[in-house]
Amino acid sequence: MQQNKPLNSQNVADSLQKFNLKKAAIQKALDGLADGGKISFKEYGKQKIYLARQDQFDIPNSEELNQMKERNAKLQEHLTEQKKAMAQIEGEIKVLQSILTLEEIKAKKAELTNEVNQMEARLVKLRQGVTLVSPGERESVEKMYIDMINQWRRRRRMFKDVWDTITENSPKNLQEFKEELGIEYDEDVGVSLQSHGDIKQCGKKRTR
Repeated sequence: MQQNKPLNSQNVADSLQKFNLKKAAIQKALDGLADGGKISFKEYGKQKIYLARQDQFDIPNSEELNQMKERNAKLQEHLTEQKKAMAQIEGEIKVLQSILTLEEIKAKKAELTNEVNQMEARLVKLRQGVTLVSPGERESVEKMYIDMINQWRRRRRMFKDVWDTITENSPKNLQEFKEELGIEYDEDVGVSLQSHGDIKQCGKKRTR
C-alpha cells in the first residue's frame, strides 16, 4: 500500500478504477495479502478494514525528525534559489532573442542605406533649384481650386434663397424640418467655406 492509512475494499477499488478492476477481484487480492501476512485487517461487522503492517516501517525518533525537518528546510531554500536562477536565465534568453542576428543587421543596414541614398538624391535636386512642380501645373491646380470655391459659394447662396422662401411662413420647427428632409449644412459635416477661402487667398499672395 502506498498510503499508510486504513482502507476498505471500496476505497481500494476507487483508487484502482482506471485499471478496470472489479471489486470482487480486489477483495480477493486483499484477503490473499492478509492471509500471507503482508497486510493486516480488522473486522467491523461485515466490513473489513485493511492497513499496512506498521512493523515494516522504520519510525524515526524525535532527533531524526528534527534532522529531517532541517534537511527539508535546506532543500526548500535550495529550490527557491534554483527558481530565481531559472527566472534570471529565462530573462537573459528573452533579451538575447530580441537582439538582431548578424544577417538581420546586414539586411537592416542595406535597407537604411538605400533610404539615405534616395533622400540624398532628392536633397541634391532641391539644392540645385530643380522645380518639382512646374508653374503651369501649379497655375492650373490653383485655377481649378478657385473655380470650385466660387461654385461652392454660389450654390450656398442659391440654397439660402430657396430655403428662406420655403420656410418664411412655415409653422414647422426649422431644425426638425431640415432633419426630415435630410439637409446638412457645411458645419454639420465639419467643413468651412471661410477656411478654404483663406487657403485661396494664401495661394494668391504666394503667386505674387
